[in-house]
Amino acid sequence: MAELNELILEQLLWIIGGLALLTLILLIVSIAQGARLRKFKRKYEAMMAGSGVEDLESLLINLKIQMDSIEDEHKLQTNQLQAALQKLARIQGKVGVKRYNAYGERGSDLSFSIAMINDSQDGMILTGLFNRDGSYVYAKPLKGGESSYTLSPEEKEAIILAQQAE
Repeated sequence: MAELNELILEQLLWIIGGLALLTLILLIVSIAQGARLRKFKRKYEAMMAGSGVEDLESLLINLKIQMDSIEDEHKLQTNQLQAALQKLARIQGKVGVKRYNAYGERGSDLSFSIAMINDSQDGMILTGLFNRDGSYVYAKPLKGGESSYTLSPEEKEAIILAQQAE
C-alpha cells in the first residue's frame, strides 16, 4: 500500500495538471454551449413574437389542427369536382345544326335538324319541317350515335356535325 501511495505522489502533479486541463476544456465547451443557447433563444423569441401563443407546442398543435381542416376541405372539394365532372360528361354539349329545304323547289331552307349529343354519343335529334300549310317538329332519341327510329340524311349529317364539334 505504501508503494501505491508513493506512486500516486510521484504522479500527483500530472494528475492535477490533467484534471485542470480537463476542467479548462469543459469550461470552454460550457461557455460555447451557453452562447449557442442564447442565440437559439433569441431566434425562438423572434419567431414566437406576434404569434399570439405562449409556446411552440401550442403553436404546432394549432397548425396541425388547421392543416387537418384544410385536408378535410380539400377532400370535400375534390369529391365535388369529381361529381361535377361526371355530370358534365353527361350533358349534351355538342350541337350540330343542318338547315335545308325539305320540299325541293317549293320553299326555302326553313326546315332544320339539330343534333345534341354528349361525349358518349347519347342525346337527341330535333327535326323541324316547314311548308306553307304548317310545320312539324319531331324528336328522336340517340344512343351511341344511333337511333331506334329511321334517320333522314339531313339528321345523319347533323349528328356528324355534332360529333365534330368541340
